[in-house]
Amino acid sequence: MSERGGILCSHCLLPVGARAMQRTVNGESHAFCCYGCCIAFQVKNGKSEEWEAAWLLIRLGVGGFLSMNIMLFSLLLYAGAFTGVDARLLPWIHLLLWVFATPALIILGGPFFAETWRDARDGRVTSSALIVLGVGAAYLYSAFAVVERGPHVYFDTASMVLMLFTVGRYLEAAGRARAARNLEPLLAAESECATVVDGSVETRRPVREVSVGTLVQVRPGERIPLDGTVMEGESHADEAVITGESRPVPKGVGSPVIAGSINMDGPLLIRSTRTGTDTRWAQICRSVRDALTQRSPTQRLADRIVGIFVPLVLSLGVLTALCWAQWLPFDRALLIGLSVLVIACPCAVGLAAPLATSLGIGRLARRGCLVREPGALEELARARLLAFDKTGTLTSGRARVVRIETTDVVADEVLARAAGLERHSEHGFGHAITAAAAVRGLDPVVAGDVQTLPGRGIRGNADGEAVVAGNRALMSELGWSVAPALGERGRSLEADGYSVIYVGWGEHVRAALALDDAALPEARSTVEALRSRGLHVMLLSGDLARATQRVAVAAGIEDAQSGLSPEVKRAALRRLRQRYGVVAMVGDGLNDGPVLAEADVGIAVGSATDLARETAAVVLPRDGLWMLPWVIDVARAARKTILTNLLWAFGYNLIALTLAVLGLLQPVLAAAVMAGSSVLVVLNSLRLERIPDPVWTTSSGGAEAQSAPDTFPVLPSSAIQQG
Repeated sequence: MSERGGILCSHCLLPVGARAMQRTVNGESHAFCCYGCCIAFQVKNGKSEEWEAAWLLIRLGVGGFLSMNIMLFSLLLYAGAFTGVDARLLPWIHLLLWVFATPALIILGGPFFAETWRDARDGRVTSSALIVLGVGAAYLYSAFAVVERGPHVYFDTASMVLMLFTVGRYLEAAGRARAARNLEPLLAAESECATVVDGSVETRRPVREVSVGTLVQVRPGERIPLDGTVMEGESHADEAVITGESRPVPKGVGSPVIAGSINMDGPLLIRSTRTGTDTRWAQICRSVRDALTQRSPTQRLADRIVGIFVPLVLSLGVLTALCWAQWLPFDRALLIGLSVLVIACPCAVGLAAPLATSLGIGRLARRGCLVREPGALEELARARLLAFDKTGTLTSGRARVVRIETTDVVADEVLARAAGLERHSEHGFGHAITAAAAVRGLDPVVAGDVQTLPGRGIRGNADGEAVVAGNRALMSELGWSVAPALGERGRSLEADGYSVIYVGWGEHVRAALALDDAALPEARSTVEALRSRGLHVMLLSGDLARATQRVAVAAGIEDAQSGLSPEVKRAALRRLRQRYGVVAMVGDGLNDGPVLAEADVGIAVGSATDLARETAAVVLPRDGLWMLPWVIDVARAARKTILTNLLWAFGYNLIALTLAVLGLLQPVLAAAVMAGSSVLVVLNSLRLERIPDPVWTTSSGGAEAQSAPDTFPVLPSSAIQQG
C-alpha cells in the first residue's frame, strides 16, 4: 500500500521509512514498519501455519520473560542466598516463584493442555500427555511445598521444560509455515481474484465467478488467474509452476495463456476459455491439497508405534519414580520420573514423516509434477522396475513422414501435391504431410474440388488432372496402376508397422509415404538416466512387434513386449512384481487407466487422457517425460530424509530414555535435548528444498536436433525398378 510514493505498513498503515520489513503472508508480499506489526498482521490475517507460528512466538516472548525471572530467583535459591538471617524470606521467594510460574504454565502450557484434553475425549494418549503429566507433577508438588512451607520447589523445572518444548514447537511451526509459503502459489487457485473488464469498467471478482468468454486484464507481475487467449498486448510468461518450463514464454495476440503462470513485463488483455474451477492450476491445487491431508504408510506406522510407546513410557516413568524413592527423597525421585516422561516425548517421531513428505510434494508441484497420494513418493523411491507404454509416452503420439518411396518423380513434387490435398483435411496423417512439406519449404500445389473419402483417403483436382492420396484399397477402387516394385515396397513398410499413404495423379500411383510415430527426442537420454539410477526399464506396448521394436531401439530399451492388450499388460505387471518388487508404470492413453491402477505407482504424462490422469498417483507436466529421473531423485531424497528422521528420533529416544531411567539426566536438560532433536528433524527435512531443479541436458537437446524431421530418406526410382 502506498501514498504519494511512500510505502505504508500493511498493519498500522503508518509510513515504514527507508528500511521496510518485507514478508510474504498468504502468498502476497507485505511491508511492515516493525517486527511487532509483522507478528500482529500474521496473527490477524495469516493462514493456519503462519497464524500458529506467530502465536507461538508471542507465547515465547511472554513466557520467556516469566521464565527468566523464575530462573533468576531459582539460581539464588540453589546458591544458598536465602540462608541464615535471610531464611525468613524463603517462603516469600517460593510464593513469588509460584506467582510467576502460574501464568507461565497457562501461557506456555495452554496448547499442550488443550491437545491432551482433546485426545483424552477421543480415548487417545499422545506425546502431549507426557509433557502435561511431567510438568503438572512438578508444578503441583511445588505448589504443595509452598502451602506446607517445604524446603524445595521446582517451578523452574516446570517453566523451563515448557519453554524448551514451546521453542521446539515454534521451530516446527516455522518450518511448516515456510513449506506452506512455497506452496501458496499452487494452493491459491480457488481464492484468486481476476480483474474483469466490462467496457471501460474494471472490477475484481473471484475466479470461480468468472465465466467463459470474459475479458480479464492482467498487469505485469500479476499471476494469470484463468486459462485464456491474448486479445491485446505483448509480454512474457513464467509457466514453470504449471508446465515445468523454466524459460519465459513470449505471449502476443492469439497466444494461449495458462492460469497460474506469471505475467512478466507487459499488460495483457485475455479472453477466458475455461472457468476458474476447470483450469489445470485449479486441478493442481486440489490434488496437492488432497495429498497434503493424507498420511503416508511410513507416517501411519510411526503413529501406531507412538500410540503403543506413550502408555509404556507413562508406566516406566511411574515405576522409575517409585524405584528411586526407595533410596532418595521423594522430591528427587519425582524429578527422575519427570525426566523419563520428558525425554521420551516422541515429538520428533511425529514430525519426521509429515514435514519431509510435504516438502517433497511441494518441491515437485512447483515444477508442475502432481503427486496425488503421499505414499506414491515412498513407493516410487523403492521402485526397481519402470515400464513404459509406447504411443504418446515414449513417442509424441503424432504421426510424421519418415520415408518417401517414389517411381519416376522427385520427392518434393510428391509432397507438394499431397500437401495441396491434405491441407483441407483434419486427419492426423494430413497434418503430418502438410508439416513435412512446410519443413522442406515447399508451397502446396493448389487443389480444387477436394473431397474427403472417410477411411480411404482424399481426392481433388490440380493442374487439370485428378490427384489422390489414400490407402491401397482406394487406389484399387479407382483402378490406378501401381508399379510392382513400389507395391512390394509399400507392403514391406506396412508389414514393418508403418502407416502407408499412396499418392498418385494422372491415373498412376507415383509414390508411397511411410508415416510413423517416432520416439521422442528425450526418450533415449531419459531411459539412460533411469538405468543409471539402478532401474530396470522395459516397454509394454499393444502395437505390432516391429513398430514396438523400432521405438525400443530408438529409446535404448532392451526389454520390449508387443501386442499386449490392457488385460495382458496387467497380468505382466503382476508377474514382474514377483521378480522386481515395487513396479511403476508410465502411460497416457485411455486403455492405460487400468494398467496404471494395477502398478504400485502409476505415472501419467501431462497429455494423458482424463482416465489415465485420474488413476495415476503421479502426473508429469505436458512434454515432461525428461523430468522423470528428477522426480525419482526427489522421491528417493524424501524417503531417505524420512528414514533418517525416524532413525534419529527412535535411536535418540532409546538412548536418552536409558540415561533418564539411570538418573543421569535432569528434566530441564532432557527438555533441551528433546527440543534439539525436533530442531534437527526440521533442519534435515528442509534440506529437500535445496534439491536442484531439473535441467534439460545437452544430450536431450542433441537428440532433439538429430530427430527433427527436416530430411527424409528417398529411395531412387532406379532402385525401385531393380527391386
